[in-house]
Amino acid sequence: MKRVFPLIISIFMFCTVHAQEKMKSGAELCSEGKQQRTSSFGKIASLNSPKHSFDVLHYALTIDLYKNYFSPFPKSFIASVKLIARADTTISSITLDADNTSLTIDSIRSAGTTFKHAGNILTIQLDKTYLLNDTFAVTIHYQHKDLSDAAFYVGTDGMVFTDAEPEGARKWFPCWDKPSDKATVELTAKTPTTVKLGSNGLLKDTTRIGDTLTYHWVSNEPVSTYLVVISSKINYNLDIVYWKKLSNQKDSIPIYLYWNQGESASGLNNIKTKIISMTTRYSQLFGEHPFQKNGFATMNSSFTWGGMENQTLTSLLPNGYNNENLVSHEYAHQWLGDMITCATWADIWLNEGFATYSEALWYEYSAGYSRYKTDIVSNAAGYLSSNPGRAMYVPSWAVTTPSTGLLFNTAVTYYKGACVLHMLRYVLGDSTFFAALHSYATNPSLKFGNITTDDFIQIMNTNTKQDLTWFFDQWVKVANHPLYTVQYSVNAYDSTAKVSIAQTQTTGAYWKMPVVLKFTLQGGKDTTVKVFNAANKDSFSFKFPSAPMTMVFDPDNDIVLKTAVTQKVLSIKNEPVTATDYSLRQNFPNPFNPATTIEFVVPGTGHVQLQIFDNIGREVETVLNQTMAQGVYSIVWNAAQYPSGMYYYRLRTAHFTETRKMSLIK
Repeated sequence: MKRVFPLIISIFMFCTVHAQEKMKSGAELCSEGKQQRTSSFGKIASLNSPKHSFDVLHYALTIDLYKNYFSPFPKSFIASVKLIARADTTISSITLDADNTSLTIDSIRSAGTTFKHAGNILTIQLDKTYLLNDTFAVTIHYQHKDLSDAAFYVGTDGMVFTDAEPEGARKWFPCWDKPSDKATVELTAKTPTTVKLGSNGLLKDTTRIGDTLTYHWVSNEPVSTYLVVISSKINYNLDIVYWKKLSNQKDSIPIYLYWNQGESASGLNNIKTKIISMTTRYSQLFGEHPFQKNGFATMNSSFTWGGMENQTLTSLLPNGYNNENLVSHEYAHQWLGDMITCATWADIWLNEGFATYSEALWYEYSAGYSRYKTDIVSNAAGYLSSNPGRAMYVPSWAVTTPSTGLLFNTAVTYYKGACVLHMLRYVLGDSTFFAALHSYATNPSLKFGNITTDDFIQIMNTNTKQDLTWFFDQWVKVANHPLYTVQYSVNAYDSTAKVSIAQTQTTGAYWKMPVVLKFTLQGGKDTTVKVFNAANKDSFSFKFPSAPMTMVFDPDNDIVLKTAVTQKVLSIKNEPVTATDYSLRQNFPNPFNPATTIEFVVPGTGHVQLQIFDNIGREVETVLNQTMAQGVYSIVWNAAQYPSGMYYYRLRTAHFTETRKMSLIK
């Protein structure tokens, strides 16, 4: 792997200010929206997936939507759902999720005899006692009330759509509304003939009778209830492109692109072109495209967030084709989130962390490693500036679903998830990392199934032939991140160096990680060594062919979730080299592109702030804002995302302020 984005740091604080014209990431758009929301019948689930008294194997939905497209645009409809289920224990009744506010149950048929609908639970008495592995069918006739419920949407522009994550499916059809309950789905929907309606799977047939069109969509691949979707509109526009399978160039997959009149043609045309190579790239990484069709649909102004990865038909905000980040994020979900779905909401990072990381992988494929790393560093900055202080994996969420603000927290669920995968790549190396991910995503025992965090860890252990439990335990199951304090001393007489690595965080754990140390030797030659930092205050000794002069900790910033302070000391056992007064030194190199080192001296413990300003005095970045012990410090500022020009850096303490000028030339 060619590393063309080196970050040489002694103290590293990430950028939190972005240019106004910066395109939002798919992770940002996805999480913003979700925080606002209140073939055979076989089923696959990993070992630790939740067990239930029955499995729904198939949902057959029949919905009459005809009147919803015309004034006064009611939100009510009449429908039925027939579910086929298998008993996983001896049962004589079943319970389903059915929101009392949204749904009215009219009658129960097939194997259902009587019912009770209370507390958002539909309890159905069966016609007999069913034994383990017996299958049965229950048909529920119901109505959706004329109200807004943030799950079933009717617009005054002739648009009707659904949006259900995490638990909105129960608002528009009775179901066992858990992510681990995946079932094949068919949807039969009546609309006016002027309506185009998309859903999961393939369009099996349409029937026209007078001014009514009946759509029949069928998904032969199991779908989690929150990923079942309707996207429809009068006079919807539809383009279809075809992706040729890697395994058989004579066979192709249709990719549907629904769009609204007046949306950007350039954005749509960009995605029409890019989606082919994006499908190829994700197929190379995660196995061949798993579904019989795929697609995207832009919504109206009621869909105010970014996107939703409904299985084989992703919803996008209006003009969503303008944002390639959003498309690459949501599309990656079709493999990691839809094909393999989190077993519980405690495992949501396996959906969103992977999709956010896939945004970076798409950047790497389309623009190179430097662009990939810029995206990862931006994710790290977002996490470090907004870290709520909780772990990615919260076991209690497997039982009790948290608020969407917690569940879809951008900093932890998205940004940290992506950065953890980047650091796993650093630990394993590219070859092992990508081979392990490919094996995971193509594992036949997981395809169209579910995965828990613990099962994912075990699978990665198996795929890599390593015990990575230590890595996942600290990065996934523990809150926060390491705060490194690194000291080093050099001896010019015998060309040796000593390094001590300590961590000073007061919460969380001690993070074990392989660490790269970069030494500059006399004469200007650089050399790097890699050590495994397994314990607090680890000490390492090195001998070089010529005298070492300086050292940089984690020079390429591979451990992106951290802060790090490096001190050069007379000896590891002595106090740091200090001066009698504050000092801010001229950056070097200067001019620079894209990184430069800033050194300063702190004579006593106190609060220190280091800020960067542009040439008209606007603050660009606060790179340091914390209490520092006395010592000589250096910090590397990376300006890869900023334009050429004159910049100023200012050191401020309670007793000292100094500003210097530096020049970025690209």
